[in-house]
Amino acid sequence: MIDSNILKINKLSFPNVSRETLNELEDYSKEIILRNNDINLISKNTEKSINTRHIEDSAQTIDFIDKNDIEVCTDLGSGAGLPGIVLGILMKSKKPVFKLIFYEKSYHKSMFLKQMTKKFCLNTEIHQKNIFNEKNLRTDVIISRAFKPLPVIFQIAKTNFKNFKYIIIFLGKSGKKILNDAQKFWEFDYEKKKSLTNDGSLILKISNLKKKNV
Repeated sequence: MIDSNILKINKLSFPNVSRETLNELEDYSKEIILRNNDINLISKNTEKSINTRHIEDSAQTIDFIDKNDIEVCTDLGSGAGLPGIVLGILMKSKKPVFKLIFYEKSYHKSMFLKQMTKKFCLNTEIHQKNIFNEKNLRTDVIISRAFKPLPVIFQIAKTNFKNFKYIIIFLGKSGKKILNDAQKFWEFDYEKKKSLTNDGSLILKISNLKKKNV
């Protein structure tokens, strides 16, 4: 299992990540910057901090992803492929082969995802579709970063997916309040971890999701 604490170690001494993997993550960062003027993949203000703000931020979900019962991960509102592409690069050695499914309705961003998954030889499905219009979807993990608020993600999971095991979502500094508010309308189990890249932010792994009768 890959330990997310590697993100705080100098890259030349990463104990569990190969030099090839690190090079691919760096290449991916460069590709985002090169295309950002054309298709607005990330905020211009975060270009100089892309490795921390986007790559490492995405990679820290690995503790929730690198599990024996996870083979398929569905990334909602994928945009530039954060966190999906990052996870795909980190998980390339996983057996059986780790599969990523992307839903991104933008044509240009979908094309970027196709180019990146081909470049890094990832096992993927890329759908240029609006996730709200899809039904009876199946996956092991639903993951979302900077796409929709938590209640909307919950509704997508219950309405548009027939089967899933977990939801992994990023919450900002108001995460505790958002979580408490969600518990008024939903029942669920969760694990949480503090973000390594954003003080006060959380990453949640949610399971056994049910709508309350209120």
